[in-house]
Amino acid sequence: MTEQILGTTTITQVAIVVKDIEAKAQAWAEVLGLPVPEIIITDTYERAQTEYEGRPSEARAKLAFFHLGQIDLELVEPIGEPSTWKDQLDEHGDSLHHIAFEIKGMPEKVAFLNAKGIPLVQRGEYTGGRYAYFDGNTQLGAIVELLEND
Repeated sequence: MTEQILGTTTITQVAIVVKDIEAKAQAWAEVLGLPVPEIIITDTYERAQTEYEGRPSEARAKLAFFHLGQIDLELVEPIGEPSTWKDQLDEHGDSLHHIAFEIKGMPEKVAFLNAKGIPLVQRGEYTGGRYAYFDGNTQLGAIVELLEND
């Protein structure tokens, strides 16, 4: 039987979509008193198998992570499209993009959120796991990301 809850209450990440990741990473580093993190680029479609609104997408992004105890602050600069990141940036400029939870059982959680009327908008793979974004703006006031590590 599928568990009818998300299965976690621990937020692991809060993400901000930005136009200029280098500038924003520098600004956050100065405010937090931390070094500027390494900026990485997400994998190409061949490796990430990114889907946006159910279709293959060349969506890629530059990412920077500040490790702040239990929660990472993630900065995301979209460099490929279509993507939920690019949509957010176009509609709202630099802004909060998502809140992430680490889960187990991605297929069951996708089905659970879809059944709650919180649709999957983007998904992909990364080395060691997978991610999925859900448009929870109407029901929850935010995009929700699920992360499943192998």
